Amino acid sequence: MSDAHIVELSVAAALFLLVSGLGFAASRWRRGPGLDTLDEWGLGGRSFGSWITWFLIGGDLYTAYTFVAVPALVFGAGAAGFYAVPYTVVVYPLVFLVLIRLWSVSHVHGFVTPADFVRARFGSSLLALAVAVTGIVATMPYIALQLVGIEAVLKSMEVGGHWPLVIAFAVLAAYTYQSGLRAPALIAFVKDALIYVVVIAAVLYLPAKLGGWGHVFDAAQAKFAKSPAPADGVTLGGSGRVNYAMLALGSALALFLYPHSVTGALASRDRGTIKRNMAALPAYSFVLGLIALLGFMAIAAGVVPLSDGGAPDTNTVVPVLFDQEFPSWFAGVAFAAIGIGALVPAAIMSIAAANLFTRNIYTEFVRPDASPAEEARVSKIVSLVVKVGAVACILLLDPQFSIDLQLIGGVLILQTLPSVGLGLLTRWFHRWGLFAGWVAGLAAGLWMLYRIPNPAKHKEHFGGAAYPLDDLGLHTTTTVYAGMLALAVNLAVAVVATVVLRRVGAPDGTDFTRGSDYLADRDDPRVGDLDLDPAPGS
Repeated sequence: MSDAHIVELSVAAALFLLVSGLGFAASRWRRGPGLDTLDEWGLGGRSFGSWITWFLIGGDLYTAYTFVAVPALVFGAGAAGFYAVPYTVVVYPLVFLVLIRLWSVSHVHGFVTPADFVRARFGSSLLALAVAVTGIVATMPYIALQLVGIEAVLKSMEVGGHWPLVIAFAVLAAYTYQSGLRAPALIAFVKDALIYVVVIAAVLYLPAKLGGWGHVFDAAQAKFAKSPAPADGVTLGGSGRVNYAMLALGSALALFLYPHSVTGALASRDRGTIKRNMAALPAYSFVLGLIALLGFMAIAAGVVPLSDGGAPDTNTVVPVLFDQEFPSWFAGVAFAAIGIGALVPAAIMSIAAANLFTRNIYTEFVRPDASPAEEARVSKIVSLVVKVGAVACILLLDPQFSIDLQLIGGVLILQTLPSVGLGLLTRWFHRWGLFAGWVAGLAAGLWMLYRIPNPAKHKEHFGGAAYPLDDLGLHTTTTVYAGMLALAVNLAVAVVATVVLRRVGAPDGTDFTRGSDYLADRDDPRVGDLDLDPAPGS
């Protein structure tokens, strides 16, 4: 290991120790009566104000994998990689009204997960189970992918072996178990401050060092013009525009269906906090656009990705750029920002997955009489299991396979939109119609993903999310995001099945919520858990 890498590792390790200490100290920060309920351990007492929620949700949604994957995609494919920018702009207006309705009804009835809401809204434990299992399956590889960002940093510092990953996640598991959601909420302040500093420094310092923005874009365009593989360059090509738009829209619709996104929102103390955050969070989208430009800067700097088993690992593009162009001490700060950027979302994701298991599987089907303290204890244990599973994905599987699993997870979570998203707006759908649509959407999505190859990576199946419409007999080179096509199948089946079931008089579940529940605010006197007796045939 070179002297420069020793400096980088020392700085990154010091900042990691700092945030680890904050994670353990968080158990005493803004503490309520204790951490022996899901409200306190899993939702921070539902007490976070505007600033804490802003950092928490931002730290939750803008992950370490985003920091390395978005510019890596821009580095390899050009303008197509910028799809992440419009989708994070579109998402906040889309969920503005829906999310505050979810917060209100959850506040009144003590819901901890989106599946809790579905169980009460449609009176179906089976439909709630489907939503819960989908959320857990979609979240697991997402946690694993945070390790990909850490691995890319470690490779750039010439740190070999998996032991640093194991140590990092062991520490993460310990302070999450002790402090719950308060740990990532407190650490998010440090994580976001570091990322803002690194990104602003990068967009001011690197282009000046590389000859200016004009040279950066010229170098990128020259690379894509010579590339034998299909790439858009600095602007989108005609055949990829529909897929770009559908991928951005589908990602926007899916973002707040992920259980960790809901967890961050439900931890807010009132409706006003949600509203202010939906208005302010696009500031992160601005930073994301700057992060994406790092891909073009890497091209201008002549970055060569590190190899992984003989093949270039494009996830190392940003770390290699920082290692190559920044002073050693600041590269260490940048690497710490990426590493800490993995720990915050990983903690929230593991808490959200654990809450889903506890509330919608354990308490619903195993121990219906579980006390609040027992629920919290089970969630703590399951959060550890989830982290172990995430580490196992990286240690035992090809990391590229984890990326494929996350791709599948995005298509899966989108299929919960009718039950969760539309369920917040209307009770028109029949519970069995929603379940049938969910099954059909999953089947269609997985079938399309299976049929998508990636010749560049020598993969016959699960090679991407852009489904060629030519396979449907439309005789065009246009591709469309498979998740949106699967959602269209889901909705069509749910609508038709609902009409048929209503015609034949099939019994529907009971709606345990009231219209006024969706407008309740912090001081509403009706707060309390519902007694959800199993509905007939649920």
